[in-house]
Amino acid sequence: MNREQLRQDIIAEEGLELKPYVCTAGKTSIGVGRNLEDRGISTATAMQMLDEDIDICLAELELHINDFNQHPVEVQETLIDLCFNMGISRLLRFKKTLSYINEGLTTGNYTKAAVELLNSNYAEQLPARAKRNHDRLFNAT
Repeated sequence: MNREQLRQDIIAEEGLELKPYVCTAGKTSIGVGRNLEDRGISTATAMQMLDEDIDICLAELELHINDFNQHPVEVQETLIDLCFNMGISRLLRFKKTLSYINEGLTTGNYTKAAVELLNSNYAEQLPARAKRNHDRLFNAT
């Protein structure tokens, strides 16, 4: 069997959609006819997607956050989680938190950033997650 030819034939029949769509059978699908409602995705596929999303967040943070890679790991992980959760454009609206994070690079103290993070709608909407990110920033060294 020529798997590559089979792939090309199926793509020609099904098409390739990189965002969810409703197929002719009325099912939410993605990719090359993957029926998300009945088949879903595998754990391996979910982990691949997660890894790609983390890579996207890293690239966006390296582009938009001064000296991103110079911050302690705890700060980087917090920023990745925030970017993953809300997207880079919304994260960049956290002007005070980001300013305090930038300040922490010279002072070594991220306490102000941790406190400011809890002073947001994000913290009201996701209190447990915000507290975990607060704690990570608070304990950054």
